[in-house]
Amino acid sequence: MLRRKARHGQGEDVVDDPLDAAQERRVRAVLALGGVPQADLPDGVQQVRLRLLERAAKGYEAPRDVSAWAAVVASNLAMDWHRAKRRQERIGERLASLRQLEHPSGEDTSVLSLAVAQGLDELPDSQRQVLVLRFFADLPVRDIAHELGVPEGTVKSRLHTAVRALRARLHEDEVV
Repeated sequence: MLRRKARHGQGEDVVDDPLDAAQERRVRAVLALGGVPQADLPDGVQQVRLRLLERAAKGYEAPRDVSAWAAVVASNLAMDWHRAKRRQERIGERLASLRQLEHPSGEDTSVLSLAVAQGLDELPDSQRQVLVLRFFADLPVRDIAHELGVPEGTVKSRLHTAVRALRARLHEDEVV
């Protein structure tokens, strides 16, 4: 999977990129759809690369499907980002209540995009994860179940519940 090649004249070894262009695009999409802001996407992609390189450095066998593995790692990173974001928001709320500051909100986003993003944000982490992996990373249920280490029925149940909740949210907001 990882090949080393010597640079001419420099005597250094350089490790090839473990993600090809299509895999990187998929990782970026999973991170973005998982709610990671555009500015943090390059860091997320680097984290996926780093985990793949660490895995190889430890002598572990390469993932059966690097693309699926990378999508699941990206999804997990997005969940971690949300957890950290929620912690920061709670701290911010406490500070704001102490200072009694108001934070104006002026996002210039389309109604549908905003409603979908809010709907995704309101889903439990496990439901958001399978929804993004299935419909945005285009992974089959079987691969999602394998990568997450849960039964296929659990993935299907989470998908069903997530889709119903997101659909209800979009109807409730009269977006669709």
